[in-house]
Amino acid sequence: MFLVALSLSFMCKALGGVVMKSSITQIEKRFDISSSVSGLIDGGFEIGNLFVIVFVSYFGSKLHRPKIIGIGCFIMGTGSILTALPHFFMGYYRYSTESPVNPSENLTTSFSTCSISENLLLNSTSPKIVEKGCEKESGSYLWIYVLLGNMLRGIGETPIVPLGISYIDDFAETGHSSFYLGTLHAISMIGPIIGFIQGSLFAKMYVDIGYVDLSSIRITPKDSRWVGAWWLGFLVAGLLSIMSSIPFFFLPQNLDKPQKESKDLVSSHLPKRNEKRSQIANVTNRGQNISENMTDFFQSLKSILTNPLYVILLFSSLLLASSHIGAITYVFKYIEQQYGQSASEANIFLGTITLPTVATGIFTGGYIIKKFKLSLLGIAKLSFYTSALALIFQQFNFAVICESKSVAGLTLTYDGNNPVASHINVPLSYCNSDCNCDESHWEPVCGANGVTYMSPCLAGCKSSSGNKKSIVFYNCSCVEVTGVQNKNNSVNLGECPRDNHCTKKFYIYVLVQVLNYFFSSLGSTPTIMLVFKNVQPQLKSLAVGFHSLTIRALGGIPAPIYFGALIDKACMKWSTSSCGKRGFCRLYNSRLYGNTYLGLIVSLRFSALILLVVLIFTMKKIYQGKNTRASENGRKDMNEANLEPLNNDGYFVPSADNEAHM
Repeated sequence: MFLVALSLSFMCKALGGVVMKSSITQIEKRFDISSSVSGLIDGGFEIGNLFVIVFVSYFGSKLHRPKIIGIGCFIMGTGSILTALPHFFMGYYRYSTESPVNPSENLTTSFSTCSISENLLLNSTSPKIVEKGCEKESGSYLWIYVLLGNMLRGIGETPIVPLGISYIDDFAETGHSSFYLGTLHAISMIGPIIGFIQGSLFAKMYVDIGYVDLSSIRITPKDSRWVGAWWLGFLVAGLLSIMSSIPFFFLPQNLDKPQKESKDLVSSHLPKRNEKRSQIANVTNRGQNISENMTDFFQSLKSILTNPLYVILLFSSLLLASSHIGAITYVFKYIEQQYGQSASEANIFLGTITLPTVATGIFTGGYIIKKFKLSLLGIAKLSFYTSALALIFQQFNFAVICESKSVAGLTLTYDGNNPVASHINVPLSYCNSDCNCDESHWEPVCGANGVTYMSPCLAGCKSSSGNKKSIVFYNCSCVEVTGVQNKNNSVNLGECPRDNHCTKKFYIYVLVQVLNYFFSSLGSTPTIMLVFKNVQPQLKSLAVGFHSLTIRALGGIPAPIYFGALIDKACMKWSTSSCGKRGFCRLYNSRLYGNTYLGLIVSLRFSALILLVVLIFTMKKIYQGKNTRASENGRKDMNEANLEPLNNDGYFVPSADNEAHM
């Protein structure tokens, strides 16, 4: 029963993580924030985790573990619901600066076309309206509640893994714990599957579904301004997490409860004088134990931090984890911006290739180590080769970067004929200089010449027909189609789609990512084994815990922030509020975005690869080329006096001389 309950909590934990990652781009648009701010929101999970991880690790095993896990699941669910809560207090989503506050209003009148008399009225906004709009901008700070919700989710997730796994390990029958843990992680994979499926479905639903007339919405999920029902995913994840907490409150603290009760029954008949003596002795011993434990803790910490193999592997893992965290956080945005895929399509794509590929890679890595009974040096070499292959395949992605979209006023002159050196302050052209257009407006239209214009006014359009999604603008003076008899020079609502050449590059990107994910996950098992196989057995828990703490603190928190900050540098068109405040990025320089995003990933992985080379040479020096077995029951005789053989669990136990050398 505990295994079933814990499996459900693991599934909800993974579900919440996928929902957050897949909703990052939609949260940016909905709250009008930059990528660096969304990176801070994503890192809030690790911040919350770090707040309580020390207390949970120390006090968790001394308290009622199932109840602590249940409380954690409840807090995790509450955090997910809090993340979705701002949606119910915000106004309607305005996907355009010209769209009305209520989308159900008449939309065709909100477009600004090239008409001097009309545009003078449109652009002369009264101070009262501006002041009113600025007052409403206070709602943009509701993203702080999303950050707090994600932090709360991180706090709630903290006890689930360490206390759950230790509970299974303590009370499972001998030899059965590995089977239970395998079952646990296999079932937990259902969480990401549900996350990607529901993410794809909810991304197709309009953000204000249930509040507005959907037939009045003039954009589609393919539009870069579209925001799906991101909040629904958090509500589902939150409710499931709260439901998963219920069984833990009915499970015992110990599975050998009858024995404990009998011991308590015997102790209750002892004389009260003995109880007082024992209480005094306990207080004295407790003080001594605390000081001894603190001394032992710092000595143990010093032992692993003076172990060169552990320290080198720690920094290598940190660099590798930072590259993975940053890549996963912004891969949805990358696919949407680089290849023109919708958020729904990005969810399906990542769910289809990621889960089976990663699962296969992790299983294969463990099988190779078991099958060939690799030594510690062999495991390190396997980790190096898999990381090197993943790095090589990662670099192929540079070849499939698409060129930036042809956008008049950003990559081309406003007449759409000539490229520009910079997207900043592109001067108006002869075709729209008399139109009195607001250059900050973003209502993209696609011309028959394949060029996207930022608004019908900037395209020089004089008239329009149709309504909602089928609006067509005519007599657009900036649209020139060579070799085509088109007197009207019309444009359609929405950005121009990516060309076929870019679509072909997307399919190549998919293939490359499959190989990249496979070799990256293939090296995850060897890396985990190296973390605790190169330290003394009694320091295993501390080594793994400190490794996890370092990855979370120095990788999980800063990586999304600096990835987002560098990605923001590639932005060509920012959204602007009615007060002139910069919001989210509407359009990126595709090549600069690709080079920045992929370049940062490659740089981190290459640095990690260098440290793995250093690790291998250091291991050769310390182990003197001896083949120390890392398999579970592996043993090997050693002739060198300063090296002890592996113990029965496969750990390297250095002698006093070797400890001094290390």
